[in-house]
Amino acid sequence: MVREPLGEDAAVELSRMFKALSDPVRLRLLSLIASHEGGEACVCELIGPFDVSQPTISHHLKVLREAGLADCERRGTWVYYWVLPDALARLSGLLQAPAAPATVVGA
Repeated sequence: MVREPLGEDAAVELSRMFKALSDPVRLRLLSLIASHEGGEACVCELIGPFDVSQPTISHHLKVLREAGLADCERRGTWVYYWVLPDALARLSGLLQAPAAPATVVGA
């Protein structure tokens, strides 16, 4: 963003990611998944920490998937989620500020 202006398509895609992360439950879910041992978490492990229903958690996970921040796989009766590292790297790179120019002492 500081090296060159965002194009329209990139802005739409990135705004969808940021919108998904603007909800506290989704932000916490993404953090729980990313910090989980092995880098993935069963949906059964994601319901307990929240004071919302299982369908609400499922909705939030769907939003994270649709925004390109997470993916999942069904294994038997459970669904396992993981964070997509490329999406986090893209957001991180976008928000990195350029290094401040060095100041000359005594100038």
